[in-house]
Amino acid sequence: MSLNKAPKNYVFYRNQNWHYPRIEKGEGIFLYGEDGKKYIDGCSGSAVANIGHGNREVAEFAKEHIERIAFTHLSRWTVDSIEKCAERIANWCPEGLNHVYFVSGGSEATETAIKMARQYFVERDGHKTSKWKVISKWNSYHGATMGSLSMTGSIGRRKIYDPLLANFPKIQQFYHYRNPWGAKTLEETSILAAKELEKEILRHGPENIAAFISEPVIGSAAPGVHPEKIYFQLVREICDKYDILFIMDEVMAGTGRTGKKMASEHFDAKPDILVIAKGLSSGYTPIGAAVCTDEIFNTIMIDGSGNFIHGHTYAGNPLSCGIADKVMEIIERENYIENCVLQGEYLLKKLEDLYNYPIVGDIRGKGLMIGIEFVKDQGTKEPFEVSENVKGKITNNGLVEGLVVYPGGGSVDGVRGDHILLAPPINITKEEVDLLYDKLDKSINKTTSEVLGQKAY
Repeated sequence: MSLNKAPKNYVFYRNQNWHYPRIEKGEGIFLYGEDGKKYIDGCSGSAVANIGHGNREVAEFAKEHIERIAFTHLSRWTVDSIEKCAERIANWCPEGLNHVYFVSGGSEATETAIKMARQYFVERDGHKTSKWKVISKWNSYHGATMGSLSMTGSIGRRKIYDPLLANFPKIQQFYHYRNPWGAKTLEETSILAAKELEKEILRHGPENIAAFISEPVIGSAAPGVHPEKIYFQLVREICDKYDILFIMDEVMAGTGRTGKKMASEHFDAKPDILVIAKGLSSGYTPIGAAVCTDEIFNTIMIDGSGNFIHGHTYAGNPLSCGIADKVMEIIERENYIENCVLQGEYLLKKLEDLYNYPIVGDIRGKGLMIGIEFVKDQGTKEPFEVSENVKGKITNNGLVEGLVVYPGGGSVDGVRGDHILLAPPINITKEEVDLLYDKLDKSINKTTSEVLGQKAY
Protein backbone atom coordinates (compact mmCIF):
# COMPACT_ATOMS: atom_id res chain seq x y z
CA MET A 1 0.00 0.00 0.00
CA SER A 2 1.32 3.42 -0.94
CA LEU A 3 2.07 5.62 2.06
CA ASN A 4 0.56 8.51 0.13
CA LYS A 5 -2.77 6.74 -0.05
CA ALA A 6 -3.05 5.41 3.48
CA PRO A 7 -6.71 5.10 4.54
CA LYS A 8 -8.17 7.89 6.67
CA ASN A 9 -9.33 5.21 9.12
CA TYR A 10 -10.26 1.52 8.97
CA VAL A 11 -13.53 2.03 7.08
CA PHE A 12 -13.64 1.02 3.40
CA TYR A 13 -15.65 4.02 2.17
CA ARG A 14 -17.24 4.21 -1.27
CA ASN A 15 -15.12 7.17 -2.32
CA GLN A 16 -11.72 7.73 -0.78
CA ASN A 17 -11.49 11.15 -2.46
CA TRP A 18 -14.55 12.48 -0.65
CA HIS A 19 -14.36 14.19 2.72
CA TYR A 20 -16.88 12.51 5.01
CA PRO A 21 -18.21 14.90 7.67
CA ARG A 22 -18.96 12.98 10.84
CA ILE A 23 -22.63 13.16 11.82
CA GLU A 24 -23.36 13.44 15.53
CA LYS A 25 -27.14 12.98 15.47
CA GLY A 26 -30.30 13.30 13.42
CA GLU A 27 -33.58 14.88 14.43
CA GLY A 28 -36.61 15.29 12.16
CA ILE A 29 -35.46 16.48 8.73
CA PHE A 30 -32.09 17.63 10.10
CA LEU A 31 -28.65 16.08 10.49
CA TYR A 32 -26.14 17.59 12.92
CA GLY A 33 -22.43 17.39 12.25
CA GLU A 34 -19.83 16.77 14.93
CA ASP A 35 -18.64 20.33 14.30
CA GLY A 36 -22.12 21.67 15.11
CA LYS A 37 -23.15 22.33 11.51
CA LYS A 38 -26.84 21.71 10.78
CA TYR A 39 -28.00 20.18 7.49
CA ILE A 40 -31.43 19.67 5.97
CA ASP A 41 -31.53 16.07 4.78
CA GLY A 42 -33.08 17.01 1.46
CA CYS A 43 -32.84 13.46 0.09
CA SER A 44 -33.53 11.36 3.22
CA GLY A 45 -30.12 9.73 2.71
CA SER A 46 -31.24 8.06 -0.54
CA ALA A 47 -35.03 8.37 -0.22
CA VAL A 48 -34.84 6.24 2.93
CA ALA A 49 -35.60 8.34 6.04
CA ASN A 50 -39.29 8.84 5.18
CA ILE A 51 -40.38 9.75 8.71
CA GLY A 52 -37.19 11.62 9.51
CA HIS A 53 -34.45 11.00 12.03
CA GLY A 54 -34.48 10.40 15.78
CA ASN A 55 -38.03 9.12 16.18
CA ARG A 56 -38.39 8.24 19.87
CA GLU A 57 -41.38 5.96 19.40
CA VAL A 58 -39.42 3.78 16.98
CA ALA A 59 -36.38 3.79 19.28
CA GLU A 60 -38.41 2.70 22.30
CA PHE A 61 -40.19 0.01 20.29
CA ALA A 62 -36.86 -1.31 18.99
CA LYS A 63 -35.43 -1.50 22.52
CA GLU A 64 -38.41 -3.49 23.79
CA HIS A 65 -38.30 -5.81 20.78
CA ILE A 66 -34.56 -6.46 21.18
CA GLU A 67 -35.10 -7.37 24.81
CA ARG A 68 -37.90 -9.77 23.80
CA ILE A 69 -36.43 -11.33 20.61
CA ALA A 70 -33.87 -9.95 18.17
CA PHE A 71 -33.19 -12.84 15.81
CA THR A 72 -34.73 -16.04 14.55
CA HIS A 73 -33.99 -17.87 11.32
CA LEU A 74 -36.91 -17.90 8.86
CA SER A 75 -36.22 -21.52 7.84
CA ARG A 76 -37.29 -22.72 11.30
CA TRP A 77 -39.37 -20.16 13.20
CA THR A 78 -41.94 -17.43 12.89
CA VAL A 79 -42.60 -14.44 15.17
CA ASP A 80 -45.69 -12.26 15.57
CA SER A 81 -43.85 -9.17 14.24
CA ILE A 82 -42.98 -10.95 10.96
CA GLU A 83 -46.60 -11.89 10.39
CA LYS A 84 -47.97 -8.46 11.37
CA CYS A 85 -45.56 -6.65 9.07
CA ALA A 86 -46.40 -8.94 6.14
CA GLU A 87 -50.12 -8.33 6.65
CA ARG A 88 -49.69 -4.56 6.71
CA ILE A 89 -47.50 -4.61 3.58
CA ALA A 90 -50.07 -6.72 1.74
CA ASN A 91 -52.75 -4.19 2.69
CA TRP A 92 -50.59 -1.37 1.32
CA CYS A 93 -49.91 -3.12 -2.00
CA PRO A 94 -52.15 -3.31 -5.07
CA GLU A 95 -54.96 -5.85 -4.76
CA GLY A 96 -53.90 -9.45 -5.24
CA LEU A 97 -50.34 -9.09 -3.91
CA ASN A 98 -50.66 -11.11 -0.71
CA HIS A 99 -47.40 -12.97 -0.08
CA VAL A 100 -44.36 -11.17 1.35
CA TYR A 101 -40.80 -12.52 1.24
CA PHE A 102 -38.58 -10.44 3.51
CA VAL A 103 -34.92 -9.62 2.83
CA SER A 104 -32.42 -6.99 4.00
CA GLY A 105 -32.57 -4.36 1.25
CA GLY A 106 -33.45 -3.33 -2.27
CA SER A 107 -30.82 -5.27 -4.19
CA GLU A 108 -31.80 -8.48 -2.41
CA ALA A 109 -35.47 -7.70 -3.07
CA THR A 110 -35.11 -7.30 -6.84
CA GLU A 111 -32.85 -10.34 -6.99
CA THR A 112 -35.47 -12.29 -5.04
CA ALA A 113 -38.10 -11.17 -7.56
CA ILE A 114 -36.24 -12.56 -10.57
CA LYS A 115 -35.51 -15.84 -8.77
CA MET A 116 -39.20 -16.03 -7.90
CA ALA A 117 -40.11 -15.44 -11.55
CA ARG A 118 -37.70 -18.09 -12.80
CA GLN A 119 -38.84 -20.70 -10.26
CA TYR A 120 -42.49 -19.95 -11.05
CA PHE A 121 -41.99 -21.03 -14.65
CA VAL A 122 -39.86 -24.04 -13.67
CA GLU A 123 -42.53 -25.22 -11.22
CA ARG A 124 -45.32 -24.58 -13.73
CA ASP A 125 -43.69 -25.94 -16.90
CA GLY A 126 -40.86 -28.13 -15.64
CA HIS A 127 -37.10 -27.74 -16.06
CA LYS A 128 -37.54 -27.78 -19.82
CA THR A 129 -38.78 -24.17 -19.71
CA SER A 130 -36.55 -21.69 -21.55
CA LYS A 131 -37.96 -18.67 -19.75
CA TRP A 132 -35.11 -16.96 -17.92
CA LYS A 133 -34.40 -13.55 -19.42
CA VAL A 134 -35.60 -10.37 -17.72
CA ILE A 135 -36.22 -7.28 -19.83
CA SER A 136 -35.35 -4.01 -18.15
CA LYS A 137 -34.60 -0.47 -19.31
CA TRP A 138 -31.74 1.93 -19.86
CA ASN A 139 -31.57 4.70 -17.26
CA SER A 140 -32.82 2.38 -14.55
CA TYR A 141 -31.33 1.18 -11.28
CA HIS A 142 -32.34 -2.11 -9.68
CA GLY A 143 -29.45 -2.83 -7.32
CA ALA A 144 -25.79 -3.73 -6.94
CA THR A 145 -25.78 -7.54 -6.62
CA MET A 146 -24.95 -9.42 -9.82
CA GLY A 147 -28.54 -10.31 -10.65
CA SER A 148 -29.93 -6.88 -9.85
CA LEU A 149 -27.02 -5.17 -11.61
CA SER A 150 -27.71 -7.31 -14.68
CA MET A 151 -31.12 -5.62 -14.81
CA THR A 152 -29.75 -2.16 -14.08
CA GLY A 153 -29.55 0.17 -17.07
CA SER A 154 -27.19 2.73 -15.55
CA ILE A 155 -24.07 2.29 -17.65
CA GLY A 156 -21.62 3.81 -15.20
CA ARG A 157 -22.63 1.35 -12.50
CA ARG A 158 -22.40 -1.66 -14.86
CA LYS A 159 -19.30 -1.04 -16.94
CA ILE A 160 -16.56 -2.51 -14.77
CA TYR A 161 -18.63 -5.62 -13.99
CA ASP A 162 -20.00 -6.27 -17.49
CA PRO A 163 -18.12 -9.60 -17.95
CA LEU A 164 -19.84 -10.96 -14.83
CA LEU A 165 -23.40 -9.94 -15.65
CA ALA A 166 -26.26 -11.89 -17.20
CA ASN A 167 -27.10 -10.86 -20.75
CA PHE A 168 -30.48 -9.30 -19.97
CA PRO A 169 -32.09 -7.18 -22.72
CA LYS A 170 -32.73 -3.43 -22.29
CA ILE A 171 -35.28 -1.09 -23.86
CA GLN A 172 -35.75 2.68 -23.87
CA GLN A 173 -37.04 4.40 -20.75
CA PHE A 174 -40.20 6.58 -20.55
CA TYR A 175 -37.82 9.55 -20.24
CA HIS A 176 -39.88 12.24 -21.96
CA TYR A 177 -37.36 15.09 -21.64
CA ARG A 178 -34.84 13.09 -23.70
CA ASN A 179 -37.12 10.67 -25.54
CA PRO A 180 -35.58 9.25 -28.75
CA TRP A 181 -38.83 9.34 -30.75
CA GLY A 182 -39.34 13.09 -30.92
CA ALA A 183 -42.59 12.69 -28.99
CA LYS A 184 -44.28 15.97 -28.10
CA THR A 185 -46.31 14.82 -25.10
CA LEU A 186 -45.69 12.58 -22.12
CA GLU A 187 -48.59 10.36 -23.19
CA GLU A 188 -47.02 9.85 -26.61
CA THR A 189 -43.68 9.01 -25.01
CA SER A 190 -45.44 6.57 -22.67
CA ILE A 191 -47.15 4.75 -25.53
CA LEU A 192 -44.02 4.52 -27.66
CA ALA A 193 -41.93 3.32 -24.70
CA ALA A 194 -44.45 0.57 -23.97
CA LYS A 195 -44.40 -0.55 -27.62
CA GLU A 196 -40.63 -1.03 -27.27
CA LEU A 197 -41.36 -3.80 -24.79
CA GLU A 198 -43.36 -5.83 -27.30
CA LYS A 199 -40.68 -5.38 -29.96
CA GLU A 200 -37.99 -6.63 -27.59
CA ILE A 201 -40.08 -9.62 -26.52
CA LEU A 202 -40.53 -10.65 -30.16
CA ARG A 203 -36.85 -10.06 -30.90
CA HIS A 204 -35.78 -12.57 -28.23
CA GLY A 205 -38.82 -14.82 -28.44
CA PRO A 206 -41.48 -14.77 -25.69
CA GLU A 207 -40.58 -18.35 -24.84
CA ASN A 208 -37.25 -17.01 -23.49
CA ILE A 209 -38.61 -14.09 -21.44
CA ALA A 210 -39.56 -14.64 -17.81
CA ALA A 211 -40.21 -11.09 -16.66
CA PHE A 212 -40.19 -7.37 -17.32
CA ILE A 213 -39.10 -4.99 -14.56
CA SER A 214 -39.80 -1.26 -14.24
CA GLU A 215 -39.73 1.49 -11.66
CA PRO A 216 -42.99 3.51 -11.49
CA VAL A 217 -41.05 6.72 -10.81
CA ILE A 218 -37.35 6.60 -11.67
CA GLY A 219 -34.91 6.97 -8.80
CA SER A 220 -31.20 7.69 -9.00
CA ALA A 221 -30.75 6.91 -12.72
CA ALA A 222 -33.12 9.67 -13.95
CA PRO A 223 -34.75 11.05 -10.80
CA GLY A 224 -38.43 11.95 -10.87
CA VAL A 225 -39.09 10.66 -14.40
CA HIS A 226 -42.48 8.93 -14.70
CA PRO A 227 -44.99 7.99 -17.44
CA GLU A 228 -48.72 8.45 -17.93
CA LYS A 229 -51.10 5.71 -16.80
CA ILE A 230 -51.31 4.32 -20.34
CA TYR A 231 -47.75 3.01 -20.05
CA PHE A 232 -48.49 0.47 -17.33
CA GLN A 233 -51.86 -0.40 -18.86
CA LEU A 234 -50.07 -1.38 -22.07
CA VAL A 235 -47.31 -3.16 -20.16
CA ARG A 236 -49.91 -5.30 -18.38
CA GLU A 237 -51.59 -6.17 -21.67
CA ILE A 238 -48.28 -7.05 -23.33
CA CYS A 239 -47.08 -9.20 -20.43
CA ASP A 240 -50.39 -11.08 -20.36
CA LYS A 241 -50.30 -11.58 -24.13
CA TYR A 242 -46.86 -13.21 -24.06
CA ASP A 243 -47.06 -15.02 -20.68
CA ILE A 244 -44.49 -12.79 -18.96
CA LEU A 245 -44.43 -11.66 -15.33
CA PHE A 246 -44.41 -7.94 -14.56
CA ILE A 247 -42.16 -6.84 -11.69
CA MET A 248 -42.61 -3.33 -10.24
CA ASP A 249 -39.50 -1.99 -8.51
CA GLU A 250 -40.74 0.34 -5.76
CA VAL A 251 -37.58 0.18 -3.68
CA MET A 252 -37.30 3.97 -3.80
CA ALA A 253 -40.80 5.09 -4.85
CA GLY A 254 -42.84 2.88 -2.50
CA THR A 255 -44.14 3.17 1.07
CA GLY A 256 -45.41 6.74 0.92
CA ARG A 257 -42.60 8.51 -0.93
CA THR A 258 -44.70 9.65 -3.93
CA GLY A 259 -47.90 10.50 -2.08
CA LYS A 260 -49.49 7.04 -2.26
CA LYS A 261 -48.92 3.95 -0.13
CA MET A 262 -47.33 2.45 -3.23
CA ALA A 263 -46.49 4.45 -6.34
CA SER A 264 -48.29 1.82 -8.44
CA GLU A 265 -51.53 3.46 -7.29
CA HIS A 266 -50.80 6.57 -9.36
CA PHE A 267 -50.95 4.46 -12.51
CA ASP A 268 -53.53 1.78 -11.58
CA ALA A 269 -50.67 -0.63 -12.24
CA LYS A 270 -51.10 -4.34 -11.53
CA PRO A 271 -47.71 -6.06 -11.15
CA ASP A 272 -47.22 -9.76 -10.47
CA ILE A 273 -44.35 -9.01 -8.08
CA LEU A 274 -43.69 -5.74 -6.27
CA VAL A 275 -40.41 -5.00 -4.49
CA ILE A 276 -39.88 -2.51 -1.67
CA ALA A 277 -37.11 -1.47 0.73
CA LYS A 278 -35.60 1.92 1.76
CA GLY A 279 -38.55 3.85 3.22
CA LEU A 280 -40.17 0.61 4.39
CA SER A 281 -38.31 1.04 7.68
CA SER A 282 -37.35 4.70 7.21
CA GLY A 283 -33.73 3.66 7.71
CA TYR A 284 -34.22 2.49 11.28
CA THR A 285 -33.20 -1.02 10.23
CA PRO A 286 -32.12 -2.78 7.02
CA ILE A 287 -35.13 -4.44 5.36
CA GLY A 288 -36.66 -5.12 1.97
CA ALA A 289 -39.34 -7.37 0.55
CA ALA A 290 -40.66 -9.00 -2.61
CA VAL A 291 -44.45 -9.30 -2.65
CA CYS A 292 -46.13 -11.71 -5.09
CA THR A 293 -49.58 -12.79 -6.23
CA ASP A 294 -51.51 -15.87 -5.17
CA GLU A 295 -50.80 -17.39 -8.60
CA ILE A 296 -47.03 -17.26 -8.12
CA PHE A 297 -47.14 -18.33 -4.48
CA ASN A 298 -49.52 -21.22 -5.08
CA THR A 299 -47.61 -22.49 -8.12
CA ILE A 300 -44.38 -22.75 -6.12
CA MET A 301 -45.52 -23.39 -2.57
CA ILE A 302 -48.89 -25.17 -2.81
CA ASP A 303 -49.14 -26.94 -6.15
CA GLY A 304 -45.39 -27.22 -6.70
CA SER A 305 -42.37 -28.27 -4.68
CA GLY A 306 -43.33 -26.18 -1.66
CA ASN A 307 -39.76 -24.95 -1.39
CA PHE A 308 -38.51 -21.60 -2.66
CA ILE A 309 -34.82 -22.21 -3.47
CA HIS A 310 -33.57 -18.96 -2.00
CA GLY A 311 -32.66 -17.46 1.34
CA HIS A 312 -30.53 -15.09 3.41
CA THR A 313 -29.50 -15.15 7.06
CA TYR A 314 -31.45 -11.98 7.81
CA ALA A 315 -34.47 -12.79 5.63
CA GLY A 316 -37.53 -12.31 7.81
CA ASN A 317 -35.58 -10.86 10.72
CA PRO A 318 -38.21 -10.34 13.45
CA LEU A 319 -36.65 -7.13 14.78
CA SER A 320 -36.49 -5.53 11.33
CA CYS A 321 -40.04 -6.61 10.55
CA GLY A 322 -41.27 -5.18 13.82
CA ILE A 323 -39.57 -1.84 13.22
CA ALA A 324 -40.90 -1.64 9.65
CA ASP A 325 -44.42 -2.37 10.88
CA LYS A 326 -44.07 0.37 13.51
CA VAL A 327 -42.87 2.87 10.87
CA MET A 328 -45.85 2.09 8.63
CA GLU A 329 -48.18 2.39 11.63
CA ILE A 330 -46.79 5.86 12.34
CA ILE A 331 -47.15 6.91 8.70
CA GLU A 332 -50.80 5.83 8.75
CA ARG A 333 -51.63 7.35 12.13
CA GLU A 334 -49.94 10.70 11.49
CA ASN A 335 -51.31 11.05 7.93
CA TYR A 336 -47.79 11.52 6.54
CA ILE A 337 -48.80 10.34 3.06
CA GLU A 338 -51.40 13.11 2.87
CA ASN A 339 -48.72 15.54 4.04
CA CYS A 340 -46.41 14.23 1.32
CA VAL A 341 -49.01 15.14 -1.31
CA LEU A 342 -49.47 18.67 0.05
CA GLN A 343 -45.80 19.48 0.55
CA GLY A 344 -44.80 17.80 -2.70
CA GLU A 345 -47.22 19.93 -4.69
CA TYR A 346 -46.06 23.03 -2.82
CA LEU A 347 -42.37 22.28 -3.41
CA LEU A 348 -42.87 21.45 -7.10
CA LYS A 349 -44.62 24.79 -7.63
CA LYS A 350 -41.83 26.69 -5.89
CA LEU A 351 -39.21 24.86 -7.95
CA GLU A 352 -40.70 26.23 -11.17
CA ASP A 353 -38.89 29.51 -10.40
CA LEU A 354 -35.56 27.67 -10.81
CA TYR A 355 -36.08 27.65 -14.58
CA ASN A 356 -34.87 31.27 -14.39
CA TYR A 357 -31.41 29.77 -14.01
CA PRO A 358 -30.11 28.82 -17.47
CA ILE A 359 -28.56 25.60 -16.17
CA VAL A 360 -31.90 24.14 -15.03
CA GLY A 361 -33.23 21.96 -17.84
CA ASP A 362 -36.04 19.84 -16.41
CA ILE A 363 -37.94 19.49 -13.15
CA ARG A 364 -40.18 16.44 -12.66
CA GLY A 365 -41.51 14.14 -9.97
CA LYS A 366 -44.38 12.91 -7.84
CA GLY A 367 -44.97 13.61 -4.18
CA LEU A 368 -41.62 14.20 -2.51
CA MET A 369 -39.59 12.31 -5.12
CA ILE A 370 -38.42 15.12 -7.39
CA GLY A 371 -35.61 15.32 -9.92
CA ILE A 372 -33.84 18.36 -11.34
CA GLU A 373 -31.71 17.96 -14.47
CA PHE A 374 -28.98 20.48 -15.34
CA VAL A 375 -27.95 21.50 -18.86
CA LYS A 376 -25.52 23.83 -20.57
CA ASP A 377 -28.25 25.12 -22.87
CA GLN A 378 -31.97 25.06 -22.04
CA GLY A 379 -32.99 25.31 -25.69
CA THR A 380 -30.89 22.48 -27.09
CA LYS A 381 -30.74 20.43 -23.84
CA GLU A 382 -26.98 20.12 -24.36
CA PRO A 383 -25.46 18.53 -21.26
CA PHE A 384 -22.35 19.64 -19.45
CA GLU A 385 -19.15 17.67 -19.89
CA VAL A 386 -18.22 15.35 -17.05
CA SER A 387 -15.06 17.40 -16.41
CA GLU A 388 -17.23 20.38 -15.42
CA ASN A 389 -18.57 18.35 -12.47
CA VAL A 390 -21.86 20.22 -12.22
CA LYS A 391 -23.48 17.61 -9.97
CA GLY A 392 -20.46 17.84 -7.66
CA LYS A 393 -20.64 21.63 -7.54
CA ILE A 394 -24.36 21.54 -6.76
CA THR A 395 -23.68 19.01 -3.99
CA ASN A 396 -20.81 20.95 -2.44
CA ASN A 397 -22.56 24.30 -2.65
CA GLY A 398 -25.58 22.70 -1.02
CA LEU A 399 -23.48 21.38 1.85
CA VAL A 400 -22.02 24.85 2.40
CA GLU A 401 -25.60 26.16 2.67
CA GLY A 402 -26.58 23.30 4.99
CA LEU A 403 -28.55 21.21 2.46
CA VAL A 404 -27.95 17.59 1.44
CA VAL A 405 -29.11 16.55 -2.06
CA TYR A 406 -28.63 13.24 -3.91
CA PRO A 407 -26.47 13.78 -7.02
CA GLY A 408 -26.26 11.56 -10.09
CA GLY A 409 -25.17 11.51 -13.69
CA GLY A 410 -24.91 9.65 -16.96
CA SER A 411 -28.56 9.88 -17.95
CA VAL A 412 -27.86 11.45 -21.35
CA ASP A 413 -25.49 8.91 -22.90
CA GLY A 414 -24.22 6.80 -20.04
CA VAL A 415 -21.47 9.32 -19.30
CA ARG A 416 -22.83 12.86 -19.49
CA GLY A 417 -25.87 14.19 -17.69
CA ASP A 418 -26.11 15.94 -14.30
CA HIS A 419 -29.08 15.72 -11.98
CA ILE A 420 -30.10 15.70 -8.34
CA LEU A 421 -32.86 13.96 -6.42
CA LEU A 422 -34.87 15.88 -3.83
CA ALA A 423 -36.60 13.50 -1.43
CA PRO A 424 -36.89 15.03 2.04
CA PRO A 425 -38.73 13.17 4.81
CA ILE A 426 -42.45 12.97 4.03
CA ASN A 427 -43.32 14.58 7.39
CA ILE A 428 -41.58 17.83 6.36
CA THR A 429 -43.55 21.00 7.16
CA LYS A 430 -44.38 23.92 4.86
CA GLU A 431 -41.93 26.12 6.76
CA GLU A 432 -39.19 23.51 6.33
CA VAL A 433 -39.96 23.27 2.59
CA ASP A 434 -39.43 27.05 2.37
CA LEU A 435 -36.08 26.68 4.15
CA LEU A 436 -35.05 23.81 1.87
CA TYR A 437 -35.96 25.82 -1.22
CA ASP A 438 -34.04 28.87 -0.03
CA LYS A 439 -30.88 26.82 0.47
CA LEU A 440 -31.31 25.05 -2.88
CA ASP A 441 -31.86 28.37 -4.66
CA LYS A 442 -28.61 29.74 -3.24
CA SER A 443 -26.75 26.56 -4.21
CA ILE A 444 -27.95 26.68 -7.82
CA ASN A 445 -27.31 30.42 -7.99
CA LYS A 446 -23.69 29.93 -6.97
CA THR A 447 -23.23 26.92 -9.29
CA THR A 448 -24.63 28.87 -12.24
CA SER A 449 -22.05 31.58 -11.65
CA GLU A 450 -19.26 29.03 -11.40
CA VAL A 451 -20.04 27.02 -14.54
CA LEU A 452 -21.25 29.80 -16.85
CA GLY A 453 -19.02 32.57 -15.56
CA GLN A 454 -22.02 34.80 -15.08
CA LYS A 455 -22.96 37.02 -12.19
CA ALA A 456 -25.31 35.69 -9.55
CA TYR A 457 -28.98 36.01 -10.41
